Amino acid sequence: MKTIDLFYQGEGVTEIEHLEIEPDSTFADIKARLIAKHGCAHDALLFLEDEDDPLDDAVKVKERDTGKGLKLHLNRCRQIGVSVCYNGETIDRKFAPGATVARVKRWAAERKFGMSDEEAGEHVLQIAGTHERPAPGTHIGTLANRQSCTLAFDLVADERVNGAIEDAQ
Repeated sequence: MKTIDLFYQGEGVTEIEHLEIEPDSTFADIKARLIAKHGCAHDALLFLEDEDDPLDDAVKVKERDTGKGLKLHLNRCRQIGVSVCYNGETIDRKFAPGATVARVKRWAAERKFGMSDEEAGEHVLQIAGTHERPAPGTHIGTLANRQSCTLAFDLVADERVNGAIEDAQ
């Protein structure tokens, strides 16, 4: 029987992990396996990447498979309170923990701060008070404060180094 690739992150699981799952497995089976493997809270919820609601435990993996594998997130927080500061203005919104940094940036830069695609492309999200700029595919639940289920970003200009490359002779 063909297996389904499962890629996941979660509370305390910052790197993308991989499992091969039987199509008839339920999301309850997966959740139990991940909780046992990583020592997560037993009341953790399982989310599909960039979906707002947690997965129903009774649903079988094959019912949500797109043929490209599944990207999941395990977290006890149902929502992450995200704030983004740019040019002296701060905006707030709640996202599911499986929301990607790219999704948050798109919402903040384009929808709330009114940037064009080009302007937004020249900016990145940086964790407030740090120099850490998480990759666009990182789930925000891996970055959030575990006690308060919150995360603060600054929207900053992407540093680019411009210069000529010398020809080797």
